[in-house]
Amino acid sequence: MPIHQTLPQAHDLIVRTLTRCNTAPANAAAVARALVAAEQAGQGGHGLRRLPSYAAQARSGKVKGHAKPTASQARPGVLSIDAQDGFAYPAIELGLDWLEGAARTQGIAVAAITRSHHCGVAGVTVGALAERGLVGLMFANTPAAMAPWGGRTPLFGTNPIAFAVPRQGTRAPVVIDVSLSKVARGKIMAAQQRGQPIPEGWALDADGEATTDPTAALRGTMIPMGEAKGTALALMVEMLAAGLVGARFGHEASSFFTADGPPPGVGQLIIAIDPAAFGNGNAARFERLAQAVETEPGARLPGTRRDTLRAEVAAAGIWIDDDLLAEIDAVTAEPCHGN
Repeated sequence: MPIHQTLPQAHDLIVRTLTRCNTAPANAAAVARALVAAEQAGQGGHGLRRLPSYAAQARSGKVKGHAKPTASQARPGVLSIDAQDGFAYPAIELGLDWLEGAARTQGIAVAAITRSHHCGVAGVTVGALAERGLVGLMFANTPAAMAPWGGRTPLFGTNPIAFAVPRQGTRAPVVIDVSLSKVARGKIMAAQQRGQPIPEGWALDADGEATTDPTAALRGTMIPMGEAKGTALALMVEMLAAGLVGARFGHEASSFFTADGPPPGVGQLIIAIDPAAFGNGNAARFERLAQAVETEPGARLPGTRRDTLRAEVAAAGIWIDDDLLAEIDAVTAEPCHGN
């Protein structure tokens, strides 16, 4: 039967699992922080359900569990980070630590991450910048899952775009986090793990036919958000998060889900802007627009439930189902290869 975990227990489970699969404790802790944050954001497909594939990839050496990201500052406002084919989260944390100081000095700063891996919930990353009083933007490319509009061959990833802006006082930031497919691919992975069908309209199978089978969907292509507009934005993200930073394009990257093959080597681009650099009362203007949305009957301001949901999950903990526990146990029982 499912087991209940408090958030500290879930964090410890992730760290124990990954360290048993050839991952350095500091890297495992960074991954744990990100997966628990995903659960708190209500994004279980980017949370504990990622642990079996992460552990399997660390065990096989597809992701380098002992990698230490390195950084070089080519210009005052630009930091280039090499994730060294390790997990994305230590590189993201390195970028966030630098971005805050650099944005306050320069007004704007950019962290570019290459040779990276799955970056989880992009809204968590930009939300962390907004909680420090900064405007945050993030672009991330992922392994190919969408075809160009009118095409059949997957070239683009689902390529999330995230944005966050601080609000006045103690109000939660406005956080926008969208995948450029109709749904995030993690939701299909989660349905496959649960043995459940997916709604029609999420994905096509390998033959280009609509499917409700999550396994067929993972072998096929995702349907883009907004049709041709979604694939145009996906192209933009590929240019920014891979072309600009020197990472692999989606069609060059290996899967985030399987333990075989080379490291994915994808990229992320994170931008931080200090609103104070503009000196025009922008904080009050942000607040006026946010309140205009909140007071509109039936409207919902993105990010408003973030703190409430985070508190609810912190209080209630996480339930982990039997199938997921079995996957975690199975992957840790297998021998590890060197990183």
